[in-house]
Amino acid sequence: MDFNDTPKEAKFRKECRDWLEKNAAYKNESSPQNDDFANVDKMKAAKVWQKKKYDAGWAMLHWPKEYGGIGASSMERIIWANEEAKFDVPKGIFEIGLGMCGPVMMEYATEEQKERYLPPMAEGKEIWCQLFSEPSAGSDVAGLRSKAVKDGDKWIINGQKVWTSGAHFSDFGILVVRHDPNLQKHKGMTFFFVDMKSPGIEVKPIKQITGGSSFNEVYFTDVEIPDSQRLGEIGDGWKVAITTLMNERLAVGDAGGADVEDAFRWAKTQDNLGEPLLTNKAARESIADWYCEKSGLKNTKLRTMSALSRGDTPGPEASITKIVSAGKLQDIGNFGIDSLDMAGMLKTDNQDIKSFQNAWLGAPGMRIAGGTDEILRNIIAERVLGLPQDPRADKGIAFKDIPSGNS
Repeated sequence: MDFNDTPKEAKFRKECRDWLEKNAAYKNESSPQNDDFANVDKMKAAKVWQKKKYDAGWAMLHWPKEYGGIGASSMERIIWANEEAKFDVPKGIFEIGLGMCGPVMMEYATEEQKERYLPPMAEGKEIWCQLFSEPSAGSDVAGLRSKAVKDGDKWIINGQKVWTSGAHFSDFGILVVRHDPNLQKHKGMTFFFVDMKSPGIEVKPIKQITGGSSFNEVYFTDVEIPDSQRLGEIGDGWKVAITTLMNERLAVGDAGGADVEDAFRWAKTQDNLGEPLLTNKAARESIADWYCEKSGLKNTKLRTMSALSRGDTPGPEASITKIVSAGKLQDIGNFGIDSLDMAGMLKTDNQDIKSFQNAWLGAPGMRIAGGTDEILRNIIAERVLGLPQDPRADKGIAFKDIPSGNS
């Protein structure tokens, strides 16, 4: 791995940093990290920041210029993300649209549709969501049951999606549904994009244990979608979905929140039987473990950056990032709460304590979102370590004949 920027990359990094220093503020230790955009002011701030980036050419670096980008390389995209992460800027609202929906539209939409939808997406005028998971199809997306019936030049959609992040404030969404239950489960699906304001769509936010409501249930009742909004051929739903899921590995990165620096700073000042918590051997060992995990994550990302810099495609080892970071987040949250004994779960305005509480309460969801720990471990086992695939009892069977809880 080569961790150093090339002269061209170093010049680009300086350009990124110079612009950010003029237009954003550096993070500080007291900056609360909260990406719940139910708050109108946070939503407005995020849109203002996205528009500012768009006007300056920083919004979607790797997109073609005609769609709001500058045609930058994948490596330049990562350099920008690294530099932007050092600043206290609003995030969490556009990542799904720009990281997953945009690339799918880029590959499968008509030229007219690209010109209509991609620039407003990059500018932050229109927000997109991803309508994949269902009550009976979470990690196994191909097990979805929402139905699409063709009626002339339109499709009638009925069914339910769940855990849809941002659906309550999204303008459009990408949607995969089943059009033929007589085919094998990976073959009977078709892919669309849909106006979230369409008649028959009902969005119900799900109240999370952290107090936020960032994801939703979405119900479809006789929703009409023009055939012109189909992405890919009829029956290509899984193929198009894979394009989305491959981009998700880059769009869904570390589990954000309390980290090893927060735990170390807390341990230096938190009382433990009259002495700082940092004097406790078990506390020091835990902090050392988290430091090693963070270093490993850093080097895994550097491996990805090195591959991109050479013009190679990053491998499936990127799945390691979320497995490790989500587990680390949960452990650090537990550490902070435990250090306060029974007072750790009391409601408070102390930002340090709240960050540990949010980490502990929110991390289990992060271990599910964007691929469960089990699914990601299977990917690593099969595609990195070369181990045999899990046996599939549904292989070669029509979807309607697969045994289910209702059978």
